[in-house]
Amino acid sequence: MTTTTINSKINNVSTDLGKSELKLKDIIKSLPKECFQKNSRKAWTQATLSILLAGLGYLFLAISPWFLLPLAWIFTGTALTGFFVIGHDCGHRSFAKRRWVNDLVGHLFMMPLIYPFHSWRIKHNYHHKHTNKLDEDNAWHPIRVEVFETWDKTRQSAFALFMQKRLWWVGSIGHWAVVHFDTQKFQKKDQAGVKLSIAVVVLFAAIVFPTLIITTGFWGFIKFWFIPWLVYHFWMSTFTIVHHTASDVPFKTANKWNEALAQLSGTIHCDYPRWVEIFCHDINVHVPHHISTAIPSYNLRLAYSSIKENWSSYLHDECQFSWTLMKQITNECQLYIPEVGYKSFAEYYTDR
Repeated sequence: MTTTTINSKINNVSTDLGKSELKLKDIIKSLPKECFQKNSRKAWTQATLSILLAGLGYLFLAISPWFLLPLAWIFTGTALTGFFVIGHDCGHRSFAKRRWVNDLVGHLFMMPLIYPFHSWRIKHNYHHKHTNKLDEDNAWHPIRVEVFETWDKTRQSAFALFMQKRLWWVGSIGHWAVVHFDTQKFQKKDQAGVKLSIAVVVLFAAIVFPTLIITTGFWGFIKFWFIPWLVYHFWMSTFTIVHHTASDVPFKTANKWNEALAQLSGTIHCDYPRWVEIFCHDINVHVPHHISTAIPSYNLRLAYSSIKENWSSYLHDECQFSWTLMKQITNECQLYIPEVGYKSFAEYYTDR
């Protein structure tokens, strides 16, 4: 048997998350006020650091012999992930005090990633409102057995292949392509902003991509944009799945979902190599970000120290990024049974 029953200290907090009296505001009130203070010097220092690192990465790509290109791609793609984190703060209005500054900087930093800023901002905020809520959370969420069984054989086989062959690292590409360019997936009041963001990235691609191909050839497009973009999506997919996925992290239906516990206990702190943390502005100190999106990325470590001091009994165990961790997640977290936990495909097909 490989079904993983949810029985960790997370569920010991409450057998029914909907009955917990813990409120998100209680956790927020316990945080030092400094956690919420915007500091323009720190914000622009982070933005400048990302620009410098990306520039260094492109220089590295331009002068590297072929055998150093993989290192240059990893360096540049990770630096571009820092661009996303700057845009991420802008999307939560935690980069600057003025909304127009957040919108402008967010568009500029997400533009090279071909990520429509408002499309992402709206969908990502929905994830924060429904974190670990079954069938509602629109980030990386488990697929219930009964939902899987409604799919046709082709879709079932594709999903099984995706998980069993550990292709999680391309997951965010599908999410990017399917969700963020369809204006019909957004409310009418948001569609004008979404169309603007789509137009910005389309215009960027229409100018930069042909220019890159004309000046450096098709290989130049692959070398300078496409492969670093894939590295960015590797980190995007990895961060997203690790933030809320473990065999003992429960997803609850709306009637049994508690906002505070979902954000506090259902969000996982994972340590990455220090250089990745620097390039990506500590985005993986993720628990405080789910307590309040108003906390700028440069204050996440301060907030997390406070959370560990005051709410440690509610926190999921910390983990460290490794291939072993990713194998564990993709091996164990395949299909989902509410109130029981994850079930592997091997067990699912054996039981049929």
